[in-house]
Amino acid sequence: MATIIHPLAGCITIALIVSAGAAPADDFILTGRYTQNVPCKGDGSDPSEVTVRISPQEIDSNVGVCTFLGTKRDGSSINAHVECKFLTGPLMGDVTFRMRPDHTVEFMDRDKTYSAVLYRCPDGSTAQK
Repeated sequence: MATIIHPLAGCITIALIVSAGAAPADDFILTGRYTQNVPCKGDGSDPSEVTVRISPQEIDSNVGVCTFLGTKRDGSSINAHVECKFLTGPLMGDVTFRMRPDHTVEFMDRDKTYSAVLYRCPDGSTAQK
């Protein structure tokens, strides 16, 4: 599992209702653009290495793409089984997203060896990615 952490960190650097494929985009709570560990400016000046796009199907970052294979919501948390495709090859793992009261999203892998805070970019922002 340790080998997925650093590449997945890139996906969050880098999920989700009952089933990612079944959730309409409008109902997918995590759909949007984010920055990792720094507030999103949303003016086009956010560095691409911290910008992440989440859709009902995948997480997309400058490191690679992680596809949601299954998701389950548990209160304020969303647990996801993902398959990530990186230059070094595909990796599978489990991650959790937890919505926080300050409107950020806490991310952590199953083994809690990596965590990050995702800051949602404003709707219609020009965040890079």
